[in-house]
Amino acid sequence: MAKTGLFFGSFNPVHVGHMIIASYMANYTGLDEVWLVVSPQNPLKNKKGLGNMYDRLEMARLAAEPAENIKVSDIEFTLPQPSYTIDTLTYLHEKYPAREFVLIMGEDNLVSLKKWKNFEVLLQNYSIYVYPRPGCDSSEWAGHPSITFTETPQMEISSTFIRNALKNKNNIQFLVPENVIAFMDSKNMYR
Repeated sequence: MAKTGLFFGSFNPVHVGHMIIASYMANYTGLDEVWLVVSPQNPLKNKKGLGNMYDRLEMARLAAEPAENIKVSDIEFTLPQPSYTIDTLTYLHEKYPAREFVLIMGEDNLVSLKKWKNFEVLLQNYSIYVYPRPGCDSSEWAGHPSITFTETPQMEISSTFIRNALKNKNNIQFLVPENVIAFMDSKNMYR
């Protein structure tokens, strides 16, 4: 059974921090592959400032191009919005019964997991691989049988930082894949 990690996000825009996490998970945790699942609308985030979902999808595809074991999914584009992780996982499980899906999340999301729709069902039916985030105390989840804490390298870089840098006409070379920068430039995004 193929073991697929699902890394959900707005990817607004995708940056090297996202790709380092995806690469680490795909190559160091026993997963066969990682899917970047581009979320049209996260129910816990403000939609203001969110780039066009098809542009965010294309940027994720461009970023993942060089990696054999990192794919991009638009599965949430066809599901009711806002997107709830448990609904997406249920749909994917039905569509791909031969795959084992593992949820990938940051420690900051783990800390707020109890706010998620049907979080108990997530914990009961899926493994969760957690990457560290600075300043997060997730000790209440230590030892939980569904949760695996990883040693994913940390980078203090965010999509908000990238958007602000673009708005202020700062250089983002090496922070975002070159082909993604070219795509954003061609559409004058986040300026």
